[in-house]
Amino acid sequence: MLEPLNNSQIRKFKAAAQHLEPMLKVGKAGLSEGFIRSVNVALTQHELVKIKFAEFKAEKKELAPQLAEKTASHLVMRVGNVMVLHRPKPVTEKPAGK
Repeated sequence: MLEPLNNSQIRKFKAAAQHLEPMLKVGKAGLSEGFIRSVNVALTQHELVKIKFAEFKAEKKELAPQLAEKTASHLVMRVGNVMVLHRPKPVTEKPAGK
């Protein structure tokens, strides 16, 4: 389980997200397994991902938290048809003796 974000972290991520273009779009397939895999890959590579709702705009309030839960990430914000997710990069152990 992820630790909740504090207010300063949320402000920092919101500010950084302002400069991002949406990387992914929720299309006709909705939250399909393939889409969730794509979001997981994007979160692993970038930590902060902006996603646009091209379809399912009426259901975005329910789908945004579901997507955050399925990808084990934080829903930083949802404004209009755009949402921002954050998941910290996994900590990699450095080799011993180097």
